[in-house]
Amino acid sequence: MTAEFDVAVIGLGAMGSAALSHLSARGARTIGIDAYFPAHALSSSHGDSRLIRLGYFEDPSYVPLLQRAYRNWRALETRLRADILTTTGVLQIGAEDSKVVAGTRASCKMHQLAHEVLDKGEMARRFPAFQLGDDDIAVLDPQGGYLRPEAAVMGYLKLAAGDGAVLHFGEPVTAIEPGDGGVTIRSAVGQYRASKVVVATGSWIGELVPQLQEHAVAIRQVVAWYQPRDGFSTEPQRMPCFLRDEGEEGSYFGFPAIGVDGVKVGRHAHFREPIDPSKPNPPVNDADTALLDGFIAKRLPAAAGLRVNAVTCRYTMLPSEDFLLDLAPGNPNVVVASPCSGHGFKFTSVVGEILADLALEGGTSLPIAAFSFDAMNRFVAARKAA
Repeated sequence: MTAEFDVAVIGLGAMGSAALSHLSARGARTIGIDAYFPAHALSSSHGDSRLIRLGYFEDPSYVPLLQRAYRNWRALETRLRADILTTTGVLQIGAEDSKVVAGTRASCKMHQLAHEVLDKGEMARRFPAFQLGDDDIAVLDPQGGYLRPEAAVMGYLKLAAGDGAVLHFGEPVTAIEPGDGGVTIRSAVGQYRASKVVVATGSWIGELVPQLQEHAVAIRQVVAWYQPRDGFSTEPQRMPCFLRDEGEEGSYFGFPAIGVDGVKVGRHAHFREPIDPSKPNPPVNDADTALLDGFIAKRLPAAAGLRVNAVTCRYTMLPSEDFLLDLAPGNPNVVVASPCSGHGFKFTSVVGEILADLALEGGTSLPIAAFSFDAMNRFVAARKAA
């Protein structure tokens, strides 16, 4: 027997679970299908913490979406009666003309966001865990902090189920077949019919969305945790979350001691090493730990105690390192969500709303023009021409 739904959501990680919750809350008949179980180790939605910040150095155009995301995160907390977003502030550190610092200040200026600019001396007085160079400054985003990814994903799934969604786990989807009358979803177990489908399968998205097979690249990411030498200065009250611009070496991110494993650090995109998403994440190796051990010893000496854990996860990158939130070309019944290029989790709460808009209305009033297939294709064409 073929089941009938208004919307099927394939992939129940961050974006898929949020979309399913928003859709179900609006009264849509929904089914969510995932090949694994919630917040599994091959997803991009685990690891106990994710940064959130308003002063977005990547592009000021993200800020309105972030403002909506903050509102939606607080609404989620109210519905769940649970803490998802914790405010610690976020420090964005580097040379005055670095991408992270200059970009953050530009976003703050354009959107009139509260922030502080701190020199090396002021940082030493207020946040002694950090070691700055002579030419470094820091921009403090007081509204920044961290999210709990597992709690968010499980919370969205709980709310979706409570609003009537059907949940199927451990069920790989093998094909989606759009047509004028809707979409047929085929899985290892059976098949389903839905008017619309949302594809939010992270690093596996190219398997169901042919237009992304060439462009969505899964890469290996590594993070490590350290028991701090100075537990006092690395507590959240004295050590905000941070981003650190190291110029040609890239940017690093980190969190204070918010869990039993201590201070967490990583380098954005790590070594940009492509991986096969169908295989387990490659293990942590000596080059990985040497990179992170060296960074924390140099820039966070108060935190550079015993490394107690290091794990691999994955980013799924587009050429522009932006998002993709759009209807599939030629298939208006298929909504494509992500890849989020390693900086998407903080937007989960608003992306869920956007995906529900696209599935139910065919469009959204929220600003997503930069996250379209057309925008991606223009970027790729311009890069090839250059």
